[in-house]
Amino acid sequence: MEILNKVLYWISTGLMLPVVVILLFLFLRSLAAIGSFYGTYMNRLRASKILDTFLGDVSESGLKEKESPKGKAPIFAYLERLFNATQSPVNREKTLADFELAMARQLASTKSMSKLGPVLGLMGTLIPMGPALIGLASGNIASMAENMQVAFSTTVVGLIVGAIGFILTEVKQRWFAKDLSQLHYIADLITEENEKKKK
Repeated sequence: MEILNKVLYWISTGLMLPVVVILLFLFLRSLAAIGSFYGTYMNRLRASKILDTFLGDVSESGLKEKESPKGKAPIFAYLERLFNATQSPVNREKTLADFELAMARQLASTKSMSKLGPVLGLMGTLIPMGPALIGLASGNIASMAENMQVAFSTTVVGLIVGAIGFILTEVKQRWFAKDLSQLHYIADLITEENEKKKK
């Protein structure tokens, strides 16, 4: 049993370096995600003005041979695909499904940060506790203090990464839900106008 305990101890202490390295990587990635988020937010502000004008016009007078609005946001590319598929319900459904998949891929990185950050932070907390307790038992207070400092630092960094990932994911999910709703609205209008033409 003592051998098994030593093996487990060696494994856990051997994981400390990878945990710290991955946590630092995730922290830098979360900072980059904040910068990217700001750029996306500014892009959406410009896109929302174009879309609000277009959707307001469409709600009053219908599509009536209107062209897809142009812009840099991803939604404009999918709107153009919907307009190019006015005669194909299958292609419109495929466009909506492709948009959902693309948005899920964009959310994957922030979702992983929100989950991995706290998990790695907890691992970084628990791993140094073993050496800290050994230091306490042997009277080596300096070693215990050093290990406790590492434990608390990894917890804080892990929670910061998790919080950033969670907040960015929540906001982006609301954005993408709104975009998907607008795409469904245009797709339904195209279907409605096609049915009117048949009558």
